[in-house]
Amino acid sequence: MSTTKTVDVVIVGGGPAGLTAAAELAPDLDVVVLERESAAGGIPRHSDHPGYGIRDLRRFLSGPEYARRLVRRATHAGATIRTDTMVTGWAGDRALEVTSPQGRYRLDAGAVILATGARERPRPARMIPGDRPSGIYTTGLLQNLVHLKHRAVGRRAVVVGAELVSYSAVLTLRHAGCETVLMTTTHSSPESYAVFNLAGRSPLLGLEVATRSRVARIIGKPALEAVEVEDLDTGRRRIVDCDTLVLTGDWIPDNELARSAGLDMDPKTLGPLTDTALRTSRPGVFAVGNLLHPVDTADIAALDGQHVADPVRAHLRGVTATEDGLRLRVQAPLRWITPGIVRPGDDAPSRGRLLLWTDHLVRVPTVTIRQDGRVIARKTLPWPASPGRVFRVPSRLLDGADPGGGPVTVSVTG
Repeated sequence: MSTTKTVDVVIVGGGPAGLTAAAELAPDLDVVVLERESAAGGIPRHSDHPGYGIRDLRRFLSGPEYARRLVRRATHAGATIRTDTMVTGWAGDRALEVTSPQGRYRLDAGAVILATGARERPRPARMIPGDRPSGIYTTGLLQNLVHLKHRAVGRRAVVVGAELVSYSAVLTLRHAGCETVLMTTTHSSPESYAVFNLAGRSPLLGLEVATRSRVARIIGKPALEAVEVEDLDTGRRRIVDCDTLVLTGDWIPDNELARSAGLDMDPKTLGPLTDTALRTSRPGVFAVGNLLHPVDTADIAALDGQHVADPVRAHLRGVTATEDGLRLRVQAPLRWITPGIVRPGDDAPSRGRLLLWTDHLVRVPTVTIRQDGRVIARKTLPWPASPGRVFRVPSRLLDGADPGGGPVTVSVTG
């Protein structure tokens, strides 16, 4: 690898978070975005339905149009976007080994932003028993095939999951002429917002949602013929005929690059541990978007990209984090919280929100913040803590924490 190139900022990942960071930083810095796909834009590029850009662009856009706008904003700001480009490893603290159609080279940077996003767990990771036929997809694979490659799928589908991305899968199936005959969720109610659940039950979609249920067996060789669905409360099983199965949600961050760097990882989110400035444990390496909170909406990931710009500029000026910071932890039914560290003197996190994930529905949640055995804040919030979507807690509830004290614990009751 004889060629070495140097830039101010390199961003790994050309989705909403990475492109927004590039648009913020490129007017006065040399910024390069590395994207492994043939076009930048991330998941919205092949999510051909409206609902994108509400919080960041103040627009109501389709996924592809949203992606195009983010690409235009980044390129007009002066960022260089290199597609079909893979980061294959680290060559130093802020140096990357890069492989592209033009060859292999080393890219040195003053700051690195990891914006690699998240992916849905495929069937092997979910350990669903049965046959191994064709006709099984994640939402991302389904949308890529239907909207980008214009391929046909089956005629009758079962969708595993009932969260936001699950309804996105239903719309894609409908576009492809495939009827969704059943959605399943292990929870007692669908995880998505009430407006989506109402739309799903409307005559337009007419969805049947089997709550407290799971796909217990896959049937069919060489193509999918049916699935066996189990009621988790009664144990009763039924056979549902289908030729398409879509596995939605159950997200895991694309964390391989962060792990190979030896960054401190959050054992709950499985992404890198960051503070409110989105710094990782390695100076000059930042992380944003759904690598940290798998998974939130595209516009929230984009706002992470906006938020990281000032900390990156501060790092390039020589400003460093001077405090160890307070570690944030959660109690069940909460699974994780991000950011995981709060440092004295740092700004609040993006939108002044702590992002959390719950494994059980709490319709009227009371959030309690504790440190060293004492309650430092308690507040009842007007929105539910619901599985399948991020639960947002105002970061000002941490204002009473002692910077010199022990870890801070967040719990929720209802």
